[in-house]
Amino acid sequence: IQEDVRRALAEDVGSGDLTAALVPDAMAHAELVSREAAILCGTAWFDEVFRQLDTRIRIKWNNRDGEPISANAPLCMLAGPARAILTGERSALNFLQTLSGTATLTARYVEAVRGLNTKILDTRKTIPGLRQAQKYAVACGGGHNHRMGLYDAVLIKENHITAAGSVTAALARAREVAGTAKFIEIEVEDLVQLREALAAGAQHILLDNFDPETLRVAVVEAAGRAKLEASGGVTLENIHVSAGTGVDFISV
Repeated sequence: IQEDVRRALAEDVGSGDLTAALVPDAMAHAELVSREAAILCGTAWFDEVFRQLDTRIRIKWNNRDGEPISANAPLCMLAGPARAILTGERSALNFLQTLSGTATLTARYVEAVRGLNTKILDTRKTIPGLRQAQKYAVACGGGHNHRMGLYDAVLIKENHITAAGSVTAALARAREVAGTAKFIEIEVEDLVQLREALAAGAQHILLDNFDPETLRVAVVEAAGRAKLEASGGVTLENIHVSAGTGVDFISV
């Protein structure tokens, strides 16, 4: 969090806030109000912005990360030097809005599959430099984190399969190099590849752009032998149908 904030302030404040000199060197109060309903996330990043600018700034939150907030709700009060509050305002809000947005949209997907056994997973399609922050936001929204990066798990995709020669060969090679990886997952593009992956002992299989009917067939074929993750073309409008096929995970 400290490093995220250091980068943000470096790109925004740089050598100093030129406009802040127009503001009297006085103490001020500010209130943060939500414009719309959301899931709150990013308060620690918000706080860190002002801590790095001026330790005299005090912040009192009415809500915690992961809690729902309503439109026009007062979220927190700030008190401290006016110049520092204005200097940090945009960077602090950028963190809070970005992470609350991620948490809020995640919560909508989680709600869309409520009552089913499917878990919502995130991906590596994050804002560069904010991977951990956005994955934290996914958790605040009720979703589940997939691999953090290329270093902690193996996800064999179509290019890897092509390079290895086959699904079976790719899995065999992955087992040789995986080391302490949390899991080995392989992406398949059709039922033929699914059957080969199951025969090769795959325990986690990603079903790439399968339609709902093919997802149902895949669930029957797997018969619990592997965890199945659906991915590709997922929207709030169609996710309930995909989850209803019985897949274990849907990545968004």
